[in-house]
Amino acid sequence: MMLVAVLGVYSGSVSAWSNVALKRSFAMSSSRSIMELNAFTSEQVGESATESFRLNFKDGDNVISPWHDIPLKSESGAYNMVVEIPKMTKAKMEVATKEENNPIAQDIKKGNLRDYHGPIFWNYGCLPQTWEDPNAEHPELKVFGDDDPIDVVEIGSATLAMGSVKEVKPLGVIAMIDDGELDWKVLAVAVDDPLAEEYNDIDDVPDAVKDGVREWFRWYKTPDDKPLNGFGFDEKFLNKKETIEVIDETHEAWQKLKDGKTEAGKLWIN
Repeated sequence: MMLVAVLGVYSGSVSAWSNVALKRSFAMSSSRSIMELNAFTSEQVGESATESFRLNFKDGDNVISPWHDIPLKSESGAYNMVVEIPKMTKAKMEVATKEENNPIAQDIKKGNLRDYHGPIFWNYGCLPQTWEDPNAEHPELKVFGDDDPIDVVEIGSATLAMGSVKEVKPLGVIAMIDDGELDWKVLAVAVDDPLAEEYNDIDDVPDAVKDGVREWFRWYKTPDDKPLNGFGFDEKFLNKKETIEVIDETHEAWQKLKDGKTEAGKLWIN
């Protein structure tokens, strides 16, 4: 019963492909945003739901990297979330960190396109200009980063389009341990969502929401005969202040990577 409840065996999930931000500016919500100064767009290449699908990001006629070229924060002080997976969809989309210009693509495992076994109930994406360093051991948790930008779970009421960039307010963060790697999950809400007026820190978020997020990520790999994921810090979400510190640490790690002070390995760095 727990597994069914958490994974949400739900036949009415919408398609991720119906929520793609294509050939249009992915407008930021702040009238003073850095992004307003540029004509950023996203553009699909290849067929949806195939290995050829890519969602490229552009500044005018130039292809850009959503990981390296979109700023972490806007002038308003909000954080910019790159939306990879719209809520209530199952396709496991992600910024392709090893491909040129880091487009959004569907993850592939053992030669097959990867889907969740049930829809994710929140918008999911990452913060640009962050990186969880696989060479750096966390001093308390004694695990290393997962080699990706830091993840964001956006809990607002709207479905956000894949490839859109949304200003969000971080509320908390939980330290997921996935296959021995540290995989932070930032809990956030879009600044223009009605809930943003109510939620300012992690204690403002209902326990049912926090528990739902944690349990979804604990169980979601088990249909593939993978073990349950674990969590550090007594499985609790850290507060907003601690969340900002975690984000700052991952931004500093990204800056070192970008500056060539850390070995990039197979990662694509412009």
